[in-house]
Amino acid sequence: MALEWIHENPPQWDDPKATIIGGAPSGIFDLGERRGGDLLPGEWWRVEEDGHVLGFGWMDCTWGDAEILLAVHPDQRGRGVGGYILDHLEREAAERGVNYLYNQVRATHPDGRGITAWLEKHGFAASGGDRLLKRGVRREAS
Repeated sequence: MALEWIHENPPQWDDPKATIIGGAPSGIFDLGERRGGDLLPGEWWRVEEDGHVLGFGWMDCTWGDAEILLAVHPDQRGRGVGGYILDHLEREAAERGVNYLYNQVRATHPDGRGITAWLEKHGFAASGGDRLLKRGVRREAS
């Protein structure tokens, strides 16, 4: 079946986010205490397949750069959902004329080395501390 990229407007804390993001091992995300229906900052997209939420992408643009976050349901890892999310976040960033994308892999992340290696494989490079940076992909003029 085909994956769907769905923009959430307005983005709210809900059960799928509580499961995928809130249920992630300690040290990966730090979104603070959230309750169902709480509005969330930044832009959020969800990936669905046959009505099931497989993961999320998040982007927050500031001064021409964008911080991104992606999260995949543990049962869906290893089948390309993370790459799908990253590709779509890059397209969204290109539409906004973003200069750089960055992701912060916290020192507390239980698989920080693995995630860092995965992001580096997708064109990100270390940029001091726990931040990885990738030059934004500009859309071709048509």
